[in-house]
Amino acid sequence: MSRRVMILLLILAAAAAGVVVPVFHEPSAFAQAPPSKAKKRAPAPPIAPPSLPPETVEADVSTRTIAVTSGYSGAEILVFGTIENSRQPSAESGFYDVVVVVEGAPEALMVRKKGRVAGLWVNTSTFNFNAVPSYYAVASTRPLEEFADATILDENGIGLDAVRMAAAADSAIRVSSEDLIAYKSAVTRLKQSASLFKRDDYGVVFTGRSLFRATIGLPATVPVGPLTARVFLFHEGKLLSRYQSRVVLEREGIERWLYAFAFERPFLNGMVAVLLALATGLLASAVFRRRIA
Repeated sequence: MSRRVMILLLILAAAAAGVVVPVFHEPSAFAQAPPSKAKKRAPAPPIAPPSLPPETVEADVSTRTIAVTSGYSGAEILVFGTIENSRQPSAESGFYDVVVVVEGAPEALMVRKKGRVAGLWVNTSTFNFNAVPSYYAVASTRPLEEFADATILDENGIGLDAVRMAAAADSAIRVSSEDLIAYKSAVTRLKQSASLFKRDDYGVVFTGRSLFRATIGLPATVPVGPLTARVFLFHEGKLLSRYQSRVVLEREGIERWLYAFAFERPFLNGMVAVLLALATGLLASAVFRRRIA
């Protein structure tokens, strides 16, 4: 009996007797490998606190229209506003600086320079500007030089030294840069003497953590037309925000009618002026004749 037959008989006998015979086999090529250890995850970075919203300035003026009548002797503009997302602890802390600029419409201007000729003071030269603000007033919480750089002031036209004046090309090419600065300084000086250029270093007042106000006076000599009110917010020399609003000076009543009549119907206006002059002369002549008689 062969060996294989003997093994088969032994297995059958063991099965009949209830003996479990272990069967050994080679591991399958498709057996799964033991699971590898999971890699440790890097700790999550800490969550940064939410950034604070930026501060912005919101402002307005007390009136958008100022009526110019026969009894007009000047007016005042109240500029007020608030700082959104203010971090100022109190009104007296000086955490923020606010600048208010009220500027009139640009107009052409001629500057004459006088010189001594043969012992007499006469006009020796002239200089033309195409655009000079008809009115300019600047008010701030403190002097501009204490909290803002000159470059920022020049870029935004803040301060009497930064008033934007456009020189005419035919005049600018005839003078040097030093003479141009001298002409601009002369315009500023003359405008200040006429109360048309103003500076108030402490004209802006905080009434709360975020509320502020400023009063800008308009003289009776301010040319009629639009005015632009600009508000700037500073902190530690940095310009944070700006705001702009408009105010209009308008003629009202008989002054408005006469102004419109003179510019819209110049021929009729001249005829009426001549007739009024003749009527006034005839009336005066009749009165004097009666007195003489």
